Amino acid sequence: MLPIDLTGKRAFIAGVADDGGFGFAIAKAFAEAGATVCVGTWPPAMGIFENLLERGKIAESLLLQRGGSMTFEKVYPLDAAYDTMDDVPAEIRENKRYRERGDFTIAGLVARLRADFGEHPLDIVVHSLANGAEVKKQLIDTSRRGYLGAISVSAYSNVAFIRELGAMMRPGGSFLSLTYMAGERAIPGYGGGMSSAKAALEADTRTLAFEAGRRFGVRVNTISAGPYASRAATAIGVIHAMVAYSKANSPIRRDLEASDVGYAAAFLSSPFAAGITGSTMYVDNGLHAMGMAAPPE
Repeated sequence: MLPIDLTGKRAFIAGVADDGGFGFAIAKAFAEAGATVCVGTWPPAMGIFENLLERGKIAESLLLQRGGSMTFEKVYPLDAAYDTMDDVPAEIRENKRYRERGDFTIAGLVARLRADFGEHPLDIVVHSLANGAEVKKQLIDTSRRGYLGAISVSAYSNVAFIRELGAMMRPGGSFLSLTYMAGERAIPGYGGGMSSAKAALEADTRTLAFEAGRRFGVRVNTISAGPYASRAATAIGVIHAMVAYSKANSPIRRDLEASDVGYAAAFLSSPFAAGITGSTMYVDNGLHAMGMAAPPE
């Protein structure tokens, strides 16, 4: 028996705001394997998430197979669109959902982690962030601002994480992000520059694996997950059609579960994957292998 054991490891996962997405499933898989978990939550969603936790509204989702319940060591405010508070526009600073959260930028996250846990507090960092304000627009109709915004939050923030958090990783550290097949192939309805952001994320994974591997001694990988109808994914107007197409045409005709991605993330973040870096792991029931739609049965 070769159990994945992350006992004594601390993971930070950016992009958890409820119990319905890949970020939460990854957190739970890490907790099942014995790791402690901190998360970063978008400030406008943080109050709702704290309410869900404090009032026990997601208590069932927090239950672990090994017994007990998952707890988050820390929940940090994080808006990965901003590197420092100097980058934050006045209207965001003054917004009531932001102004009481302190420094919610990437620099603020770094400072909080150091204050709470010291200079080398991390073993695993997961980038589970994606946002494109114009995702329902075709790429050809996407504005420059919308396109660059999608790239900034969904791809560049991973570069910033690795640059700023790499020196805080303990030996054997692992960075992981989440991508989607739209970075390689056309997915009608997945617009607003998000396909470009996923392509950038995958290209950056290869380059960062070399650069961060040499500079910090860490590994950098990404998981290409199949479509999944989480609450956050409803922003993509065609998500249910994407899920239905995937199930109908994948080699394995089953519903993709968020836990599938969680378990893959636990493996990639474990010593069993010590020789894997710069890679894209597909967790999509094999849809990426198909060159044409499956014939009807």
